[in-house]
Amino acid sequence: MPSFTLPRAARITRITRTHKIAVAVLAAAGATSGLAVTSAPDTAQAASEHAPAAVKPVDAKGQPAKADDAKTGRAVTASVADHVKVDSVAKQHSAKQAASRSAERPAVKDYPNNLDGWIRESLSIMKDKGIPGSYEGLHRNIMRESAGDPNAVNGWDVNAVNGTPSKGLLQVIQPTFDTYHVEGTPNKLTDPIANITAAANYAADRYGSIDNVDSAY
Repeated sequence: MPSFTLPRAARITRITRTHKIAVAVLAAAGATSGLAVTSAPDTAQAASEHAPAAVKPVDAKGQPAKADDAKTGRAVTASVADHVKVDSVAKQHSAKQAASRSAERPAVKDYPNNLDGWIRESLSIMKDKGIPGSYEGLHRNIMRESAGDPNAVNGWDVNAVNGTPSKGLLQVIQPTFDTYHVEGTPNKLTDPIANITAAANYAADRYGSIDNVDSAY
């Protein structure tokens, strides 16, 4: 049987048809198995889209860190938010320390500068020192001895004759004041607080309490 060769155009047509059939078979197989045929992404574009953004260091004020910071080894702050957070924690710590110091200091009461205030302040000191006495007992004896005048001076009794006149709200002589002066009060005989507490201290020692005194003592 004689052999013959297909013309070149016929061979190209046959090859093209065979390629199309193969592609069609693959497409049909993909549709049957649920596979999707996608085109490969551009490598450079994918790398650009998925690459993390560059993080630039900032200094403590939130400004871009200078190149000198890296050379000298100085640490830079990660972000402005971190700096604000550290500053806030430092302020809270300082506030807590100030509150603690304030709580440790005893509150100082402000008494009025009159007979009522003098008696109440004296009673507060007497309580701290363990000296007995009441508002009524102090007030009653003060009114009898000096009528509430802290500068009252007795210039006629035996003490005055002896050169040690009684002075102040509770008419105390200097030797008695020196002996029974209460620490923490002014070292002055006619000071209202010092005079009251010294007299109450003396009365407690001799009579048990200023409340037990109803006449000259």
